[in-house]
Amino acid sequence: MIISYGRFLERFFRGSTVYQIYPKSFCDSNGDRIGDIQGIIKKLDNIKDLGVDDIWSTPFFASPLNDNGYDVEDYRKIHPLFGTMADVDELIAEAEERGIGLMFDMVFNHTSTQHEWFRKALSGDKEYMDYYIFKKEKES
Repeated sequence: MIISYGRFLERFFRGSTVYQIYPKSFCDSNGDRIGDIQGIIKKLDNIKDLGVDDIWSTPFFASPLNDNGYDVEDYRKIHPLFGTMADVDELIAEAEERGIGLMFDMVFNHTSTQHEWFRKALSGDKEYMDYYIFKKEKES
């Protein structure tokens, strides 16, 4: 059975309270005026007190940040502005301890122009060229 994304969310989260976090502006833990993963960890008790069941975080992966982090360069690395993979591991453990589920917004159907696959496609690697749709510019 195929269902829409909206219908999936409705079924999965029926009766749940989901709190969306944009890490960059949520809570700065180190004084650089940029929110980070440690800032989320710092606020987990407050979030739990609100009755939140799940946190939905927008991207914090390695990215040139040209598209609010949705232009991911590497899904296996954390952008240094937001912290480290150890911080993510701690966030997961601390949220689980409080019974808070986590959803990390990961859009796999597009990548940054800095992503390894895109660079391989541009270099002519046939396998990776098939991952993207390249079109010639329209003449003005």
